[in-house]
Amino acid sequence: MTLEIGTTAPPFELIDQERNPVTNEDLRGQKSVVVFIPFPFSAICEFELCAIRDRLAALNELKAKVVVITVDTHFTNQKWSSDNGFEFPVLSDYWPHGETAKAYGAFNEKVGAANRVSYILDEDGVVRDVIDSGSLGTPREFDDYVAALEAIAS
Repeated sequence: MTLEIGTTAPPFELIDQERNPVTNEDLRGQKSVVVFIPFPFSAICEFELCAIRDRLAALNELKAKVVVITVDTHFTNQKWSSDNGFEFPVLSDYWPHGETAKAYGAFNEKVGAANRVSYILDEDGVVRDVIDSGSLGTPREFDDYVAALEAIAS
């Protein structure tokens, strides 16, 4: 079950594609988009993240930070990020396998990967919106991120 709107997002400490540690505390002080994806190198995940890459300026204008979380290794995330020119952190929730995804209610036990769910956090780390495609085979819409961030009073 996904996190409820109004709850404080759970803590995490994960490494990005360059092995830099990133924590939920690093997101504090600005709006954030926490994007869980099931499978790097898959068509839908690539479509979604390339949309974020190509329109990152729109999120920057809204003073929002983006982090992506996968249950894959940082090696996979590094190659995928490099191949696609992602300039936002792609975090590895590999071990303990999916611990952060589980804490956020985003882990899919049947496939051992994260569901396609995103959390919009305010400056204090409180969940202000949940964008859930409802299916591993259905992409999220970029414009939903913009609308959710615009709805947060600055």
